[in-house]
Amino acid sequence: MADRNETSVTEFVLTGLTARPELQVPLFLGFLVIYLLTMLGNLGLIALIWKDAHLHTPMYFFLGSLAFADACSSSSVTPRMLVDFLINNHLISIFNCMAQFYFFGSSATTECFLLAVMAYDRYVAICHPLLYPIMMPNTLSMRLIGISYVIGLMHSMVHVTFIFRLTFCRSNLIQYFYCEILQLFKISCTDPTINILLVFIFSAFIQTFTFMTVIVSYTCVLLAILKKKSERGRSKAFSTCSAHLLSVSLFYGTLFFMYVCPGSGPADNQDTMYSLFYTIIIPLLNPFIYSLRNKEVTEALRRILKK
Repeated sequence: MADRNETSVTEFVLTGLTARPELQVPLFLGFLVIYLLTMLGNLGLIALIWKDAHLHTPMYFFLGSLAFADACSSSSVTPRMLVDFLINNHLISIFNCMAQFYFFGSSATTECFLLAVMAYDRYVAICHPLLYPIMMPNTLSMRLIGISYVIGLMHSMVHVTFIFRLTFCRSNLIQYFYCEILQLFKISCTDPTINILLVFIFSAFIQTFTFMTVIVSYTCVLLAILKKKSERGRSKAFSTCSAHLLSVSLFYGTLFFMYVCPGSGPADNQDTMYSLFYTIIIPLLNPFIYSLRNKEVTEALRRILKK
C-alpha cells in the first residue's frame, strides 16, 4: 500500500520505537510495567480522593481530574504501542488513528487548563485565605473542571475535522509510535498548510494563556509567601505548592525542549524521546509527585489502610 500515488490510503503503518527484534520483548515488559504503575497511581489517587471525605475540597477535585486526564492520555497511546511490540502487522485504520489522536489531544489540552486552574486555586488559597470558601466553592471548581474538559474535547475535534479534508496516497508509513498529527501532515497528498496554521494558532494560544496564568498566579503566591512572618506558615505554603510547580515544570519543560531547544542528536530521535516523556512518563510521575509530597494525601491513605 505504501508509495502508491493512485490509491487512497485507508490504513497506516506505525513504525514504532525500533525495528530491532531483540528489543521488542524487553521494551514490551518495560512499558507494560510503566503502564500498570501509571494506572495504579492515577486511578488509586482518584479512588482515594473519592473515598476520603477530608479530601473533598476544590484542590483535590482538581487533582483527581488531572489524574483522570493523565490516565486517559496514557491509555490512548500505551496499549496500542504494547501490542505493536508483539506483532509484525502494525497496521492501524484511519478511523482508529483519528480516534487515538483525538483522545490523546483532548487529554493533553485538558491537562493544560487544569494546571492553570490549579495554579489559580493556590493563588486564592494563599493570597486570600479568608475569602477562599467564597471565591472557590465546590460548585465553581466543578464548573472549571467541566470547562477544561469541554475545551479539550472541542479543540481536538477541530483538528480531527480538518484532517479529514486531507488525502493520503503517497505513503501510509508513519515514522512514529502513535498517530501524531504533524507526522500525518508529512505524508499527506493534500496541502496541509491550513491544518498546520490551525495547529500553530491553537497551540500558541492555549499554551501561552495557560502558562502565563500559572506564572502570574505563582508570582503572586511567591510574593505572599515571602511576606509571611511565620516560618511554619512559609514552610506549609511552599510544601503545598512545590508538587504543583514540579508537575508544571515537567509538563512545560518537555514542550520547550520539543519545540524550542533542539539538542545535538538527530531530530527524529529527539522528538521521539521527548514524546515518550510527554505521553508516558509524565502521566506516571504526576500521581506519585502529588502523593509523596502531600501530607493530607498520605494521611488519607493511612486512614484507608487502617480501615
